[in-house]
Amino acid sequence: MLNKKGFMNNIGVQVVIAMIIGTMVGATMGESASMFAPLGTIFINLIKMLVIPLVAVALISGAAGLGNSSNAGKVGLSTLGYFGITSALAVALALFMGEIFEPGKGIDVSGVEGMFSSAYASKGELPTFWATITGMIPTNVFQSLNEANILQILVFCLFFGIGLSKLEKTRREPMLNAVNAIVDVMVWMINKVMIIAPIGVFGLMAEAVGTFGFGALMVVFKLFIVYVAAIVIFGFVAYPLMVGLFTKTSAKQFLVAMKKPQAVALSTASSMATLPVTMETVEKDLGVRNSTASFVLPLGATINMSGNAIYYGLVAIFFAQLFNIDLSIGAYIAIIVTSTLGAVGQAGVPGPSFLVVAVLLAAGIPIEGLPLLFALDRIFDMIRTALNITGDAACAVIVDAMVEEEHKETIKTENQSA
Repeated sequence: MLNKKGFMNNIGVQVVIAMIIGTMVGATMGESASMFAPLGTIFINLIKMLVIPLVAVALISGAAGLGNSSNAGKVGLSTLGYFGITSALAVALALFMGEIFEPGKGIDVSGVEGMFSSAYASKGELPTFWATITGMIPTNVFQSLNEANILQILVFCLFFGIGLSKLEKTRREPMLNAVNAIVDVMVWMINKVMIIAPIGVFGLMAEAVGTFGFGALMVVFKLFIVYVAAIVIFGFVAYPLMVGLFTKTSAKQFLVAMKKPQAVALSTASSMATLPVTMETVEKDLGVRNSTASFVLPLGATINMSGNAIYYGLVAIFFAQLFNIDLSIGAYIAIIVTSTLGAVGQAGVPGPSFLVVAVLLAAGIPIEGLPLLFALDRIFDMIRTALNITGDAACAVIVDAMVEEEHKETIKTENQSA
């Protein structure tokens, strides 16, 4: 028999209910619903307050734990390779589904043309390769923390963690214990903030629907449906199949374990805020060693954004169809490359909309219709975050299995030699 009390206490259920109520309130009150915006702002600010220190200490802990391991290089290269390949595959899936289902065809935009704007054109340039590399090196780590420059924080914390791992045990252990204690405190704080997640989501949805109205929602509705379908295919088929093929963990076991992290990701729209739950899940429910999880998951929360890659690819196809533009092979290649780079580099850019501009400009697609996406931006963000953390967890399981298998082979070889 269904436990109704337990069902209603589920954070995912509460968030969905809050979204529905927020949508109804926004539709009823119109622009007056903006009075609820502070509820969403408070929730988002609390999340932002915690994610930077959480990721910093988690990265230090993970790098310190992995630094003395002979498998450190293999874990790092395997993780980065996985992130790049899955992001490219995600864009390819988005382009395929966009061409098959044509979300931008036959849409009447006459009622929302007033929302069109070219104001974002100046923000659509992706930095050059060397500009990206040099921009990752902090000149002042405290300034990086103040500006929430995730990529610079990532580099410093990984470097610091590896340095910590090289100290003798008597000096290393007290510092590592202190870092791990801070991680535990941050996890406690995140859990407390999650209590008000439904209230925050209600405020965000009420404001979005009240501000943009149902006209804008209906224009992008087909895009949203195709987007959700692509997310479901990648998150509930592709990732579980990868786990099932490359590890001893079954696809079903992986999907069942990921329910809680996915619910938290939906409510916070933040991979970093979901990090404590994701780490607990992969270690306790999926058997990943702490040394692997502590390195792969914080890194993934920072640079692994396959959900964003799908979003960029589909949005490019949507606007190409909306403006009746036939894309060339070169344009498709440009979309795949810029979407993949944008997904990996998302951490260094304040908001996905600016990276969408880069993708559209690279493919020669007009950007004037971009404000149409703002009406559903919060929902898009929540859903892609759920996929992002699913990809992080799948990577942790796969990489841990690879390292464990290599460790067994090494021991076997040593025993045979002896």
